[in-house]
Amino acid sequence: MTDAPRHLTLTEVEATARAAHEGQTDKAGRPYAEHLQAVAEGVRARGGDAEQIAAAWLHDSVEDDALSARWLEEAALSRRTKDIVLAVTKRVGEPPEGYAGRILATPGALLVKEADLAHNADPVRLAALDEETRKRLTEKYAGMRALLGLR
Repeated sequence: MTDAPRHLTLTEVEATARAAHEGQTDKAGRPYAEHLQAVAEGVRARGGDAEQIAAAWLHDSVEDDALSARWLEEAALSRRTKDIVLAVTKRVGEPPEGYAGRILATPGALLVKEADLAHNADPVRLAALDEETRKRLTEKYAGMRALLGLR
């Protein structure tokens, strides 16, 4: 009988995500790790499980080139966590409908994306941006919520 492979703990996933995004800032100039923490907390508050919370910490890592797709594939994470991260990773030139479809087709991914959109659309965060950017992003996030069937 063999033991199941050990997966990274949430503390280890958080540390990895924070290190990978070290020095990065969001559009408002805040440390990027604040966004990752808010999404992870949003997933937890919405009833997400440990695999979804791990995916929340890593949700932008591949898209932002903070970690490679190869790192993700080889990481000591559950297949479900990896699939969620890949589902919420935007691909160059991908239409929003295809992106939303992949999220909806991946078990557990919608909750992570919902928490991501909620934090991205937070009026306090948006208030730090110029009016044109704020308007563009508000419309973008509302469009994605609609494609995902979120209120």
